[in-house]
Amino acid sequence: MKRFNMKDESFICKNCKNLVKKLEYSARDHCPNCLYSMHVDINPGDRLNTCMGLLKPIGIEKYRDTYKIIYKCLKCGEIHKNIMANDDNMDLIIELSRQI
Repeated sequence: MKRFNMKDESFICKNCKNLVKKLEYSARDHCPNCLYSMHVDINPGDRLNTCMGLLKPIGIEKYRDTYKIIYKCLKCGEIHKNIMANDDNMDLIIELSRQI
């Protein structure tokens, strides 16, 4: 079981440069505009990964009553998954679901 450290922080997206505000109901881990993320955690919220690569969204998978975004790190190639947020760009979510 992965340990979860609550880190809900605002940030500037490294991909689209938008200001991403805190999620407020859970930890924000990706940009709701372009869906990109950063490879910063080993376990959710720990910020211990030294890779720091950009995580590109490459797909979607069903997870309980929601979905997970599947990422591939553009630096190290590792596959990573994050639960989608309520304010995510649904047009991009739909587009990713068609790529599976």
